[in-house]
Amino acid sequence: MHPIIARQGYPIILTIFVISGVLFLLACLAEGQFSFVLKIFSGVFFLFFIFSLSFFRDPERRKEYSPKDLISPADGTIIDVKEVIEPQYLNKTVKRVSIFMSVFNVHVNRSPINGFVDFVKYNPGKFISAFKEKASEDNESLFVGLQARQGSVQIGVKFIAGLIARRIVFYKKLNDAVAQGERINMIRFGSRVDLFCPINAEIKIKKGDKVFAGQTVIAVLQD
Repeated sequence: MHPIIARQGYPIILTIFVISGVLFLLACLAEGQFSFVLKIFSGVFFLFFIFSLSFFRDPERRKEYSPKDLISPADGTIIDVKEVIEPQYLNKTVKRVSIFMSVFNVHVNRSPINGFVDFVKYNPGKFISAFKEKASEDNESLFVGLQARQGSVQIGVKFIAGLIARRIVFYKKLNDAVAQGERINMIRFGSRVDLFCPINAEIKIKKGDKVFAGQTVIAVLQD
């Protein structure tokens, strides 16, 4: 059984919990106003501890998939659906679906298709709001090209840092196999994921929709 907390969260969660506990013990030993201040700080760190438990949650997402389905790589809200030219991997006009992940969403990302990692490129950059159009081009990001296991379908998934996000953790490496719905990445503390679909893919969502990684069908591939 997979743990309900993402493994990347354990050091952060444990550190915050220990700091909160130490501050509380010091507050119990101290007196007067200093004790009160220590209790306040202990309480603040305990709230961070509760928030971190929520942020790093990693629920199971078991579902039957069709090979033609492109499954959402992220939890969040659809903020844009448009045709763009993708110049890094696909090198042609495609449909881009942008998903904004708030700090309250699950931040474990999943593979939209069965296949293998065909391309990986890290881009250092800025940390502007992930809602903005320029975030897709200017922000720190990791672009992953996926080749379908069957056929010649290629898609792109771009993991983009936001205002708060400061680390993109990709679980795979070049040429690794991926399964549809498999955990492949995590972006810490608020961010955005862009999915680049073939131009003839039938989009099944619209701007403003809530989507869930490993569950929501973003698009259906055409023959």
